[in-house]
Amino acid sequence: MLLGKFLVRVHPDGVTTGMILETEAYVGLEDKASHASRGRTPRNAVMFGAAGFAYVYVIYGMHYCLNVVTEQEGLELMQARRQKQEIRLLANGPGNLCQAFGIERSLNGVDLGGDVLFVEDRGVSPTDIVTTTRVGVDYAGPWKEMPWRFYIAGHRGVSKR
Repeated sequence: MLLGKFLVRVHPDGVTTGMILETEAYVGLEDKASHASRGRTPRNAVMFGAAGFAYVYVIYGMHYCLNVVTEQEGLELMQARRQKQEIRLLANGPGNLCQAFGIERSLNGVDLGGDVLFVEDRGVSPTDIVTTTRVGVDYAGPWKEMPWRFYIAGHRGVSKR
């Protein structure tokens, strides 16, 4: 489980770290909300390889997406990147997260077990997890109703409740 773990980004500007507050699940080729459902393309090729790698892509023609939300560490760097001071707005949503962490297309395919972008277990165990439908996948027909979005209840950094 990723909820409660920490995403760490080691960048020449500095290290940013944040707790993973929400995730969404996709089940591959049959899931019309998944990029894999369109078959293998240069954009999504990493999804067809080994587990443990980053799939970073552009959404809405302007934001990078890794689909995790974070909390604070490297706070000043995230504030500078986002040009925002309010902590809850720094990484509340996939595009904001990628901007705050300096995650861009060059990280597509990077090994999440490496030393540039990785997930770290710090022993936090969320006790109240909300399960709901995924966000922004209205095009997926009945797949949009799948209860495959999870977030830590009551946390103010969650992008959409």
